[in-house]
Amino acid sequence: MPRTICNPLDLPYRYQIKIAPGKQAEWIFREGADPTIIRWRDRFLLFASMSGGFWHSRDLMSWEFKATPELPIHDYAPDVREIDGSVVFCASHRDSLCTFYRSEDPISETFEPIAQTMEFWDPDLFQDDDGKLYLYWGCSSTEPIFGVELDRQTFKPLGSPIPLIDRDESRLGWERKGENNHVGEPKNAMEAAILAHTGNRPFIEGAYMTKWNGRYYLQFAAPGTECNVYADGVYIGRSPLGPFEYQAWNPFSSNPGGFMQAAGHGSTFQDFYGNWWHASTMRISVNENFERRIGVFPCEFDEDGLLHCDQRFACHPQVMPKKRRALDQVETPWMLLSALGRADASSQEDGFSAENAISEDCRCWWAAKLDDADPWVQIDLGRLAEVHAIQVNLADHKLPDSGIEERELVDSGAYFKRIIITEDQPTRFLLETSEDGSAWCPVADTRDGRSDRPHAYFELSEPRRIRYVRLSGIKAPMGGRAAVSGLRIFGCEDGSEPDTVRSVRSQRTEGGLSAELSWDEAAGAAGYVVRYGTDPKKLYGSWQLSAQSSTNLTLSTLDADKRYWAAVDSFGPCGVVQGEPFPIGDAADESPKSSQAQCDSTD
Repeated sequence: MPRTICNPLDLPYRYQIKIAPGKQAEWIFREGADPTIIRWRDRFLLFASMSGGFWHSRDLMSWEFKATPELPIHDYAPDVREIDGSVVFCASHRDSLCTFYRSEDPISETFEPIAQTMEFWDPDLFQDDDGKLYLYWGCSSTEPIFGVELDRQTFKPLGSPIPLIDRDESRLGWERKGENNHVGEPKNAMEAAILAHTGNRPFIEGAYMTKWNGRYYLQFAAPGTECNVYADGVYIGRSPLGPFEYQAWNPFSSNPGGFMQAAGHGSTFQDFYGNWWHASTMRISVNENFERRIGVFPCEFDEDGLLHCDQRFACHPQVMPKKRRALDQVETPWMLLSALGRADASSQEDGFSAENAISEDCRCWWAAKLDDADPWVQIDLGRLAEVHAIQVNLADHKLPDSGIEERELVDSGAYFKRIIITEDQPTRFLLETSEDGSAWCPVADTRDGRSDRPHAYFELSEPRRIRYVRLSGIKAPMGGRAAVSGLRIFGCEDGSEPDTVRSVRSQRTEGGLSAELSWDEAAGAAGYVVRYGTDPKKLYGSWQLSAQSSTNLTLSTLDADKRYWAAVDSFGPCGVVQGEPFPIGDAADESPKSSQAQCDSTD
């Protein structure tokens, strides 16, 4: 039985066809985002935008889908909560009243409408211990997050909405809009139109309430879902409607680097053993800005009540515990082996080389040529290694025109019509391993078309001592081209750990909102993780980098009025070597400081 998971979650993310008015533009892409996960009876329920239904699981590893045609599946940010023993659903809709739905048993029964009371976007219901019911909502570059108490029977507001959280991008660097918190030039006409409509201000959205130890943790997302720095922050209050104060550590969920980036607009929940998890949105945003996936990350409240996630290796395998665990007990000893390997393929389209399959960037991929009748891609690790798990990430490359007429689509606001394809779209391939490149042993064969797994994760029942991994017989869904964004191999390799990162140089910039970090290359490193925080013993933030891409980082997610510490870790096929924490400057100074640290020790 499997005991680990790997982000993005191994789910059959649904295709949708999205068309602008008058067929000015058309997109076909997979999407799953804005996840709400709740524990309900003996299982977990997972609702996500544009999925056509929900998934349920008993262990957070194996998920089963149930379609919900009775629900408004084209409305974004579906929210579910257990309210007075029933599961209550609501979702976003502008320009009309939103409806609440209830089910006594969503696994075996349908949802029924119970009330239609008000208009909202990105909603979150919360029932307090005293039975009182509250609604939080907001998704705007100009308006705050609101909250209001609801009548438990009618779901109508008891009073006027109260503004609770607003943007503060002049002081909070992580709230600044754009890739790496900087707005670039639009890449296409649609991006230009969106920028003209919303401006440079961040979106504040995705409210979610968690109560812990008598305090109320109101979570929210910023600055925009298409950005690598899309993250979740939190304010803390003593009552459900505040007032709320900005948590001393923010954003508490942030994943701006690594294979698949972003970790915003999510939900926080406990498993059956009392362990805390945070589910959130990860982005691809290549075929369309809303091309997104779902990640689940371990989190906890520390001794000071600070909510924080461990996202240092956000897309590496993590253990699903069967007891109460410490945060570091989610890690496996397995390292990424494929990044320093060599890739080969049956063919490759110009600009989509085989090396992209091991580049550790989901936004670029290998693609076979159009006339390749038997596409395959193969990884040579360079030497034998003990492999424990393999993740196969398929990309959507040059999908053909849908041919679906506009009359078949559903209105989805003022800007688009769309249809969600709720049926599985089989992902076909043969995954094999080999010691010598001649004799091959299968891991998985999905060529029978019975599974839809664009991010298939395989934990081997027994570790294998191998050198080669091959993916063949690839047939892409929806008539697309064979394409792989990540053939990722995890395990243990004999040899030495990478060198310790030394001579780290730092300078606080942009009025304290950012810091420029650079360091000397560490021999044997496949990449680096920059950990940072407001306390040298609480480096809760992280930013993963590939060694091939950089030995420097613009750390753009800082609060201007806080002092920060950082450490740069090196990692490779044989392990992780932690760097020594050092101060990166005092944001209270009018002029930025430079500092240099010799990181000569390891933990």
